[in-house]
Amino acid sequence: MTQTRHEITVDGDQLVAVHHETDSDKLLVFCHGFVSDKEGSYERRCERAVAAGYDAVRFDFRGCGESDRSFGEQTLSTRIADLRAVLSAFEYPTVALFGSSFGASVAFHVGATEDIDAIAARAPVTYTRAFDRYRSDAGSPVVGPDDSFFTDLDAHPFEPTATEITVPVAIFHGREDESVPVTDSLDAAAVLSTDTTLELYAEEGHRFSETAEQRLCERLFPWLDRACG
Repeated sequence: MTQTRHEITVDGDQLVAVHHETDSDKLLVFCHGFVSDKEGSYERRCERAVAAGYDAVRFDFRGCGESDRSFGEQTLSTRIADLRAVLSAFEYPTVALFGSSFGASVAFHVGATEDIDAIAARAPVTYTRAFDRYRSDAGSPVVGPDDSFFTDLDAHPFEPTATEITVPVAIFHGREDESVPVTDSLDAAAVLSTDTTLELYAEEGHRFSETAEQRLCERLFPWLDRACG
């Protein structure tokens, strides 16, 4: 396995991605969460993907990790542009997306319009109510200097996007999630009109335990093999 660092230009900014490459014709792209980056669990997930027969890419959305911009400058729109740029930089016959939390929201919106084969999501942010607790904190490092983050977020409702998704979807969610209510995933599964797998993990919160993470991977890759043909 070869790991290669790439810098991808998006609207004049530099986005940093790491490509875990073998000789596969299948690619799995990982999208990290709101206050996360491409390191830690994403490196381990990429290694697991390679072992399962997939090339993998992990990257920092702008405003996170090594990529340009400050944290408060990111929006759902900038993240959507970032993921599209990554997909353009790595062209494979078969492409699947894996998103965690807010990264899953990005995966859903991009997966509705781009030529991908499957979408997997862990504790996905689907409905904007998951961010309601931040709306009174405009100006904080969490949401940026003004309400532009929320204006942009509200311009991307999940339900119209869900009707455009035609590829298989898998959702993994902890029943005790304190950040994104598990009911959001139940509602999302009901709205999606494509084949949808929903797995709920007892006694797991927004951050999965090591045991739950292992179970997720054990379920994820056989599902991807079926979903991607």
